[in-house]
Amino acid sequence: MHRMIGRRKLLEAAGLALAFTPSTRAFADDLLRQGRAPQNLATPTGLFDRLITPTPSFFVRSHFGPPALDRARPLRVTGLVTSALTLDAAELARSFPPVTVTAVLQCAGNGRALHEPRVPGLQWTHGAMGQATFTGVRLGDLLRKAGVAPGNLARTHVHLHGADAPPKPQTPAFVRSIPIERALDPTTLVAYRMNGEDLTLAHGAPLRLVVPGWAGDHWVKWLVELSLQKEEARGFFMTTAYRMPTEEVAPGAAVPPEKMRPATTFPVKSIIGAPADGGRAPRGPQRVAGVAFSGVAPIAKVEVSLDDGKTWRAAKLEGAPGAGRWVVFEHRFDRSEPGRVRALARATDRQGNTQPERAAWNPSGYFWNAWHAVSWEVA
Repeated sequence: MHRMIGRRKLLEAAGLALAFTPSTRAFADDLLRQGRAPQNLATPTGLFDRLITPTPSFFVRSHFGPPALDRARPLRVTGLVTSALTLDAAELARSFPPVTVTAVLQCAGNGRALHEPRVPGLQWTHGAMGQATFTGVRLGDLLRKAGVAPGNLARTHVHLHGADAPPKPQTPAFVRSIPIERALDPTTLVAYRMNGEDLTLAHGAPLRLVVPGWAGDHWVKWLVELSLQKEEARGFFMTTAYRMPTEEVAPGAAVPPEKMRPATTFPVKSIIGAPADGGRAPRGPQRVAGVAFSGVAPIAKVEVSLDDGKTWRAAKLEGAPGAGRWVVFEHRFDRSEPGRVRALARATDRQGNTQPERAAWNPSGYFWNAWHAVSWEVA
């Protein structure tokens, strides 16, 4: 007897299929579902040994699931501008010089499951991040085209609206904003391509924001409106969610709202992608490889320890360093005796920020960046 598929599973499968083009549906074999919603999918840690994360294996984060795919959906530039704009992705590509950046996209909650004590929310371990090339137009160019008056540049904010809708009227809309200084940064893009191809629906097609060095909640997908306003955006996703303590707090402590700030720049971090934790390897040459990045400054060095942090050895780095951009690190050594091996990794950026042994706890479980460890058996 054939077992009937449930309605929920059928809808989830349909949503996943629609979110990716036929050429990228192989993601289903790679991405790891996070929770019950089909649009929260983690990249396997084993892929963190390369400079670019393939689009089919690139993590997906969504609060409400994607809207219908409409590549002609227009983007409006409104608010404190002299000439409001309405353009779709094709018009953006024709009207503005293309700019490409390589950047890490990381959910603020990446590593939440590793904080102690545990905090509520999607229990990401390491897979809510990836690095890709993004092509689009500078947000600053769009704002200048719309005629931002000099008097409107001071202390203003760009409100970001996507086409995804809350599932219920009482659910708050996902609305974010970024300060004008960040909007005018030349690396802040309105992107229409990822890894050399048009954005997929799961990754924000037709347009998404790209904010290198800042947490993924600012990288709003399915953009429909950019509105320059005097005040920071209001609502749950600005005034309550995605906020960090202004100073270090004791694990498990409550933090009053007045001592919270928006979660923006992510800290220095490294993750070991190979070998796999709990795996096996033959005696002889061993390889420890992973990725390291900082939203503050380019990576200066990555060190690997094989004796639980007593001594450290510099790893070889690959890739062009930059703030908000990862490099690949590699350390090779020989192991002639069988037994368990444990490797630790820590990164330091060019401003001297070093990955800590323990991550700073916070009530939302954001920005976990403790030393990463993997263990394997040499046989």
